[in-house]
Amino acid sequence: MGKVIADMTVSLDGFIAGPNDSIDNPLGDGTEHLHEWMTSLETWRKSHGLEGGEHNQDTEIAEEHDRNVGAYILGRRMFDNGEGPWGDDPFRGHWGDTPPFHAPVFVLTHHPRESLPMEGGTTFHFVTDGIGGALTRAREAAGEQDVRISGGATVVQQFLNAGLVDQLQLHIAPLLLGDGIRLLDGLDASAIRLEPDRVVASPKVTHIRYRVSRA
Repeated sequence: MGKVIADMTVSLDGFIAGPNDSIDNPLGDGTEHLHEWMTSLETWRKSHGLEGGEHNQDTEIAEEHDRNVGAYILGRRMFDNGEGPWGDDPFRGHWGDTPPFHAPVFVLTHHPRESLPMEGGTTFHFVTDGIGGALTRAREAAGEQDVRISGGATVVQQFLNAGLVDQLQLHIAPLLLGDGIRLLDGLDASAIRLEPDRVVASPKVTHIRYRVSRA
């Protein structure tokens, strides 16, 4: 069985999104440079059909992001910034016609919806029975590979509080947002132990990977 890995880019003051996030502004205000460490890389640009880009000490981190990952878990907000019923013509998500996952993605929601197959091997499955149900289905889909929790903040918090995360990787951008959605609010700090096992620094970001255990 593979690991359960939570992997997020955060600002220096701990935010994964700015204020006023919406379907048209999915990361909120002031986040133009939050993911620049990745979007400026040659490997990222090539995967999105673009030319050019950098090759630097962040490249290996970016390339390992989807290595050995057999399934993903997302919160509803990471899918479409929505909260209510899907409606008669539901949005197909922020990820375009060919999402970058190329694997099953389990989206946590309170509202049922039929699975959504996309180009490139990604299928979004909508799970209404909480993080336990999502993880069970993701593990079944992943087999011996890892399950990656890709946000948002509430989903990562729920998995950490439940003791279901083996590894937490943070990509800390040298950017202050000041407001928005914090990644690590609402945690049971007395029950979670983080032990750093790798630090990689570059001019654009610091990558810290933690082993997670129960205190």
